[in-house]
Amino acid sequence: MGDVRALVEVVARALADDPAQVTVTEAEHRGVSVVEVFMAPGELGRLIGRQGRTAQALRTLAQATGDRTSRKVQVEFRDGAPRR
Repeated sequence: MGDVRALVEVVARALADDPAQVTVTEAEHRGVSVVEVFMAPGELGRLIGRQGRTAQALRTLAQATGDRTSRKVQVEFRDGAPRR
């Protein structure tokens, strides 16, 4: 479960202007690992990329990593800090 989260976190921090404000959480929902990426307000566009290409590439990498352990993975992008 942690491999996908770690991969997404490394890529998100590499793309962010302020890597310290990147938070990645992982939860299980109906048999799917849901990975949420929270970035500082205004930086989400860097992670999504032009026409969503970067976001789609990150989702593809996450799914490929999940396939190694026969897990379905969903990556969601959020603007701002996670709710506690």
